[in-house]
Amino acid sequence: MSEELLRLPAEQLFQKEIDALIAAEKNPVPTGWRMSPQSVKTYICGGKVGKTEITPKYIGHERLVEIAISTLVTDRALLLIGEPGTAKSWLSEHLTAAINGDSTKVIQGTAGTTEEQIKYSWNYAMLIAQGPSHEAMLKSPVFNAMETGTIARVEEISRCASEVQDALISILSEKRISVPELAIEVAAKKGFSVIATANTRDKGVNEMSAALKRRFNIVVLPAPANLSSEMEIVRTRVTQLSQNLDLNATQPTDNVIEKVCTIFRELRCGETLDRAQKVKGTSGVLSTAEAISLLCNSMALAGSFGNGTITNEDLAAALQGAVIKDEDKDKVAWKEYLENVMKKRGSEWSGLYRACKELTV
Repeated sequence: MSEELLRLPAEQLFQKEIDALIAAEKNPVPTGWRMSPQSVKTYICGGKVGKTEITPKYIGHERLVEIAISTLVTDRALLLIGEPGTAKSWLSEHLTAAINGDSTKVIQGTAGTTEEQIKYSWNYAMLIAQGPSHEAMLKSPVFNAMETGTIARVEEISRCASEVQDALISILSEKRISVPELAIEVAAKKGFSVIATANTRDKGVNEMSAALKRRFNIVVLPAPANLSSEMEIVRTRVTQLSQNLDLNATQPTDNVIEKVCTIFRELRCGETLDRAQKVKGTSGVLSTAEAISLLCNSMALAGSFGNGTITNEDLAAALQGAVIKDEDKDKVAWKEYLENVMKKRGSEWSGLYRACKELTV
């Protein structure tokens, strides 16, 4: 059955690694956790336990991972902040998978998220027929996490309306939810916490209040520091993602990954990697996550309409869609980049330049 699912939760995808860490556990395990903080770090950052190789899930500053894990040992909630594509959601999912074995208690923050989705709502047919009852109550992921002493995730919290964010303040402060319709109050069990993520590009949507920020320990996840680290992240995630998709293509070579990451970093930073030339930026973020998506799309093109190996034409088609979000502004910036930067990089880049040039009319 799992083979038919498009995407497995992290606790199923890496079940062997989690089971190996639990079986080999020698350190104290906090209440409600399945493994110790040290084992959670090994699961996130990679290592070896017995004969089992633990693949790294997050490639970056290990100290930030330690701060995030130690926060969840306390009664404080955790807020992961960063640019798009800095693996906030990915880290959040894997932390809950390792700690609780369940990463599915998720609220996706949007402009349409309501306070009921943070607390609870009702099955209105049962409510009308029987009145308020436990059976008629529809519990939110946060409510379920409080009852079971586990961790709930709130994605893109800054996209939620202010009143929805405020609903979390009392939950994080008092660690309880009041249900006046049933005249009860549900207190959180030990182990309950919340991991929220916020995008620094969305600061102006619904900025979090100081009162809510005080309820969180904040960890800022930086963008990859250099080209090699970004390439490593992209390579790892493309390999993992493509295993669950019928792309019928070989993995991108290091040369292909390097070209994509170089283009993204230069357009993102507004200058070439050697800092010798300024580059006009584009309206898109061009994050690491988008580079991963671009390469998966290139593999799909190569597997469906080519010989299974990514060509310059496949890469150019995917780049066109990723870079040009605003037809007027981005097309000008992309054309300038092609002529002023890519064209001058010699024979190694000439094939990609010609393929991109052909698409950019």
